[in-house]
Amino acid sequence: MSALRGLLRPARQETYEKVFGAVYVGLMTNVLLALSCAPLLAALALVRDPSASWPFFAVLSVVCAPALTGAFRCFALLGERSTAVLPAFLAGYRRAGRRAAGAWLAGAAVVSVLAVDVAVVAGTAWGPALVPFFATGAALVVAVTAAVLVVVAESPRRVRELVRPCLYLVARRWYLTAPTLAVLALAVAVVLLRPVPGVLLALAPLLYVVWATLRYVVLPLLPKP
Repeated sequence: MSALRGLLRPARQETYEKVFGAVYVGLMTNVLLALSCAPLLAALALVRDPSASWPFFAVLSVVCAPALTGAFRCFALLGERSTAVLPAFLAGYRRAGRRAAGAWLAGAAVVSVLAVDVAVVAGTAWGPALVPFFATGAALVVAVTAAVLVVVAESPRRVRELVRPCLYLVARRWYLTAPTLAVLALAVAVVLLRPVPGVLLALAPLLYVVWATLRYVVLPLLPKP
């Protein structure tokens, strides 16, 4: 009976505050992401087949980089028990926006080159053996780029000095990086299939999983509290 009474006992007010705070931060982060990525979302909504114009979308996607650093600062609020979403988002956007955009463009360029290589070798005799190599390389570039964004959102360090240590850490902890890439791929798929509803409803929870996992991976590179 005592165990049953414990289960039926109302949760503490602090628990409700944490839950509602997390929901509020997630929803507001989604709204700010949608506003920041509005050019990309509008283009995705207007173009029926984005894959046919992938170079254009690869360049346009750079607007996502500063938005992600802003979102990562918002996610840090959950650990600080603060709901000041807008100031945190703007701080992350302004302080890390340029560095994040540079890292994003570099990563997008490398992934684009690897994608072209896959298209070229796919029809050759060596295609089945080489395609997994290029796919693994592209996944590693995406993981390193995302890890760099996590670091620059909390640190003033330059992107150039973060590439090698991020590469080492994401490769060393591949067992965490691999599922994180799967979640990131799911987030991209949701946005591509349903751009506006995907951003407004599902993006923040998925990105939070990506941020939390990669933050643990690159923890040695973050400033000490």
